Amino acid sequence: MSAPPQTSGEIIERRDQLVAWFESGSKPRSRWRIGTEHEKFGFRLSDLRPMPYDGRDGIRALLEGLCAYDWEPVIEESPTGPNVIALKGKGPRTGGSITLEPGGQFELSGAPLRSIHETCQEVNSHLDEVRLVCKELGVGMMGLGFNPKWRREDVPWMPKGRYKIMREYMPKKGKLGLDMMLRTCTVQVNLDYADEADMVRKFRVSLALQPIATALFANSPFTEGKPNGFLSFRSHVWTDTDPDRCGMLPFVFEKGFGFERYVDYLLDVPMYFVYRDGRYLDVSGQSFRSFMQGKLKGVQGEVPRISDWTDHTTTAFPEVRLKKFLEMRGADGGPWGSLCALPALWVGLLYDSDALTQAADLVADWTIAEMAQMRADAPRLGLKAPFRGKTLQHVAQQVLAIADKGLERRQRTDSLGGSEQGFLQPLKAIANSGVTPAEELLARFHGPWGGTVDPVYAERMY
Repeated sequence: MSAPPQTSGEIIERRDQLVAWFESGSKPRSRWRIGTEHEKFGFRLSDLRPMPYDGRDGIRALLEGLCAYDWEPVIEESPTGPNVIALKGKGPRTGGSITLEPGGQFELSGAPLRSIHETCQEVNSHLDEVRLVCKELGVGMMGLGFNPKWRREDVPWMPKGRYKIMREYMPKKGKLGLDMMLRTCTVQVNLDYADEADMVRKFRVSLALQPIATALFANSPFTEGKPNGFLSFRSHVWTDTDPDRCGMLPFVFEKGFGFERYVDYLLDVPMYFVYRDGRYLDVSGQSFRSFMQGKLKGVQGEVPRISDWTDHTTTAFPEVRLKKFLEMRGADGGPWGSLCALPALWVGLLYDSDALTQAADLVADWTIAEMAQMRADAPRLGLKAPFRGKTLQHVAQQVLAIADKGLERRQRTDSLGGSEQGFLQPLKAIANSGVTPAEELLARFHGPWGGTVDPVYAERMY
């Protein structure tokens, strides 16, 4: 049985310690790995309502049921007693975890793996196990970017201490922060960098191209049972969540950007909490700089340790996030094929030197204003968003061609000789047709579904 991580690591006294923390993520190419994360909505088969935490058809029961498959529970104490709030991989699953988002969105955080074949095997195995346990509980799991049917007040909150603090703080900063917490799902991939220069290059390319991923993976056109006017409402939600910690980060494209500049950005991102003695202490709105000076109100005299910095890095939500690796954050959750297509896209672009050079050349003369407009248009218009007299569909086709060749040059095959390139096929079909997953759902809503979203639960269930 595991417990939440304790306050640990060296005391942070100087800014250069934080810079060194990012530098320590640098790895030679031989150690580059692929970490895929995906969230999904759990629902009761009987009435399609979101799964509660407690009860025989609840999230706790699902977590406990999965402990039969090389997972061990992570326990957090609460005023009402201990709660299972995550699972930690053991044995062959070491390095992976299963975690809960605030509204019970069920997330697999995969282990760092060598190839997309391996990460897809991991996804397959996880979903097989989830299906088995869900069947016993009378529940299902669905891939979509935004809850298609239920209101905020219909979604149960998970009993995690940090979420209580965020729940109270979010409405102070934006109108849609609680929607982000309760009603969105994403798929992400985490990728390594060789050194600072490599990080900068990958950060700039992936940040510029994030709207392309948003368009290709757009899969959230419904809110509370009706079309919401967007193809990726999940992506739109981030534009009114918290301007202090979200967005496209224009400074990444400035001359001299590197680890130091990102540290300065994070030092100015307001904190949510400090974890001490098994409790999350509310320090929302205050700066990490004050923490380093021992002047954090509510925990006066406390100074940060590396574990505090690690926690703080997870509370910034830009389109691409730097930790000891780079997180690609622009895609909606979706069906099985998208869970393997996302790492294929970004590995093809960023892990092959020639592909990275070609992608960097493609975006080299894009302006901050153009990228901001793409970010604004992609959630609403998808691949039909305009760009330089054409559309994002044209850009997506160029990007996928670069990624395809990048995967070909990697020469990572499965036991049958299959290439990683095959995982791009769903995206190629979308880019060639110009029709996003969201537009397919809307066509079904206005056609065979007869104006109700209920069929999406069966048709998009894993």
